[in-house]
Amino acid sequence: RLRAVVEYFDEFGIIRDVMQNHLLQILCLAAMEKPVTTSPDDIRDEKVKVLKAIPSLSLSSCVLGQYSGDPDSEDPDARLGYLEDPTVPEGSSCPTFAAAVLKIDNERWDGVPFILKCGKALNERKAEVRIQYKDVPGDIFNGSTVRNELVIRVQPNES
Repeated sequence: RLRAVVEYFDEFGIIRDVMQNHLLQILCLAAMEKPVTTSPDDIRDEKVKVLKAIPSLSLSSCVLGQYSGDPDSEDPDARLGYLEDPTVPEGSSCPTFAAAVLKIDNERWDGVPFILKCGKALNERKAEVRIQYKDVPGDIFNGSTVRNELVIRVQPNES
């Protein structure tokens, strides 16, 4: 069972497993316009419009990584890195962490970064979408406000 999970993960990685299958779905639901009806086809059509409005990512908009072990850790699970796991293929370059900043080229989301972040074996287990809203003209708070951000966490403590 464990070997099958590792083989699946090593083939698909964190990007295709979590980012593409889960975080992009959340991004689409958060960014789409109101569908004409609640029918699956109308919802799908609005999600597709969002995906079509996302320009191709450049490497400068992404961070990829692979976890390594901490031999001094008190936690036995944290002592081994991804490549030191005996069930992981030797020399695997499969990323276990990914972060990407996406833009949506439409009027509503112009200038608003969508930050997708997920990882395996981090100090903190998380997969989340962060939407950092842009400042509006005419700041009545004279720059004293903190960033207006919506965080949608897939795991843990889904919110």
